[in-house]
Amino acid sequence: MSTERTEEIPPGRPRPPAPPGWFLTGLRPTTAPIPWAAVLRAGIAMAAPLAVGFALDEPEYGALVSMGALSGVIGDTADAYRMRVLNIAVPQFFGAVGVALGTLVFGHGWVAVGVLTLIALVSGMISSIGTVASVSGLMLLLYAVVGAGLPMPEPWWTAPLLLSAGGLFVLALSLLGWPLRGRQPERSAVAAAYRAVADSLEAAGSPGPAYEERRHQVTQALNQAYDLVLGRRARVHGRSPSLVRMLAQLNVLIPLVEAAPAAHLRRKPLAPEIPAAVREMAAAVEEARTGTPVLDLPAPDSQSERAIDAALRHAATIVLLAEPDPYNVDDRLGRPSALGVRARRAVRDMMFSEASWRYGLRLALCIGLAQALVSVVEIERSYWVALTVTFVLKPDFGSVFSRAVLRALGTAVGLVVAAAVLAEVPRGWWDVPVMVLLAALIPAFSVKGYAFQTAAITPVILLLSDLLNHQGFDLIRPRLLDSMIGCAITLVAGYLLWPESWHTRIGDRLADTVDDAARYVERAFGGHPDTEAGLRAARTARLQARRRIYRDLSGVRSEFQRALTEPPPTGERAAAWWPLVVAVERIVDATTAARVRVNHGAQPPGSEEVAAIAEDLRGLARGVRRANTPAQLNPPSAPTVDEASVLSPVRHELTAARALANPAESSPGA
Repeated sequence: MSTERTEEIPPGRPRPPAPPGWFLTGLRPTTAPIPWAAVLRAGIAMAAPLAVGFALDEPEYGALVSMGALSGVIGDTADAYRMRVLNIAVPQFFGAVGVALGTLVFGHGWVAVGVLTLIALVSGMISSIGTVASVSGLMLLLYAVVGAGLPMPEPWWTAPLLLSAGGLFVLALSLLGWPLRGRQPERSAVAAAYRAVADSLEAAGSPGPAYEERRHQVTQALNQAYDLVLGRRARVHGRSPSLVRMLAQLNVLIPLVEAAPAAHLRRKPLAPEIPAAVREMAAAVEEARTGTPVLDLPAPDSQSERAIDAALRHAATIVLLAEPDPYNVDDRLGRPSALGVRARRAVRDMMFSEASWRYGLRLALCIGLAQALVSVVEIERSYWVALTVTFVLKPDFGSVFSRAVLRALGTAVGLVVAAAVLAEVPRGWWDVPVMVLLAALIPAFSVKGYAFQTAAITPVILLLSDLLNHQGFDLIRPRLLDSMIGCAITLVAGYLLWPESWHTRIGDRLADTVDDAARYVERAFGGHPDTEAGLRAARTARLQARRRIYRDLSGVRSEFQRALTEPPPTGERAAAWWPLVVAVERIVDATTAARVRVNHGAQPPGSEEVAAIAEDLRGLARGVRRANTPAQLNPPSAPTVDEASVLSPVRHELTAARALANPAESSPGA
């Protein structure tokens, strides 16, 4: 076999050029499962309005309702029903406002340019608030561009009404199961957190990266579960019994999460009965079972195993308890503020945030240039230029550069499909079954990646546009040209002209997390309250600090993975700093494991040792802020490690972090 490879590429002959890694990363489909329920809803929600429109001999009205349904299909990503209301209904309101404003300035030349530029500024600033706000800002600008670029039916409120009807139709379909399984999405999220913990316990003590990967999955699962449960609590006044029970089930999982790093540091796999017991609890959570726990666990023989045994037995009791004490359930992340308080805080942060203004200005500049260009140059279907800018210039959705490239590629693929549909399928009732198929592909392809989503959405939008404009196959060439112009504007005015786009600031974010790790070490071992209330408060503060640092680490990991898809130099810098991200995660894990050992009988560390480790971490953070690469960190030599100290694993991980900058220095614990 090796001989065949040698004959194919003889020695000395240059290998054919391969696509860059960041490009291949964007083209590689993810392994996320296909959301079949969303696939079915998309096919029905977008085809039914067309059928009604043809039946009433008003195909344009049906196309507008289907176009509104498209935004609902794109936003139909939440599991919890209450979150679906937010994810679909709120963006619909902003979309209605956008299309109304766009309709009012249709055909007004430079007035339209100015209004759309201002809307782009507002849209960009809104996007900095959060996920729902980001989609709302996208819809505000998207429909404003459509309203300003396409003739809409009279009077002016007709288009907002029809588009909103389409989105609300998707929402109605997505809420059909609420009366029957209203609590099931939250229970499934809590059960998924239990299964993720079971997987991490199964991998604990084994060599290789399996444990680190599964520990990261635990963080993601806990984040999602707490967000769903605590997000509901912010809107539910009083103590809902089902909510209290789910929160109690989540809280008792935390000691197991804390004990996993201690078990992993022993380098000895746990008995299989332990992860099996956690998976059984996950099934009990999902099925809402109650009763008396029956556990068959091996006798513990170490501090970490005693911690896991105690946590398992306590968790089994709470999981099967029908009515936990509502006054003894504290929120490990802190209880959310009232919705009005959070809204005012978000608006204030948006108005005084430099990042919010800079992104708003970037988006406004690109939209202004796009609209100005099509105002002075005759371009068919000119509104597609601004539409392309709107979709591509969303940094919170991923790398702007790679999105521009992938959108161009996805558009080209989508145009091939659209060309076949527009050329071979006669306009009329045949559009309904075609729309069922094309619309169903949107949620199926969206989970696979941005290029796949673009390829699925392009033929749908072109088919709807043809029902409004009746241009048929003539739409294909202008659509491709406009997309290329929009991508070019985004790359130049929205990427290259802004240094933060290609001069990565991921080092600053990593340095902030290292500082947080220093505070976590101090919180984990600092202070010795004498009263029971003080001990309880200190424990709650430690748990909140631990959840906060792991959530921050998850955000840093996601930001670095996004940066890895950027072309040089950003991608190269992210790759250089990536090992330090992993090293900081291991430092935090070692700190958590040390705290668990102290809780179960180990000698606590002295205050001088805790302060020294915290200062070492802060020194590392200062070095990260100053350096462009790990090789420029210039770390001090590692101090002598007291192997008897409970913090010796933390010292070893710190030494390993230093070794990233000084390869000559090796880690005893590596």
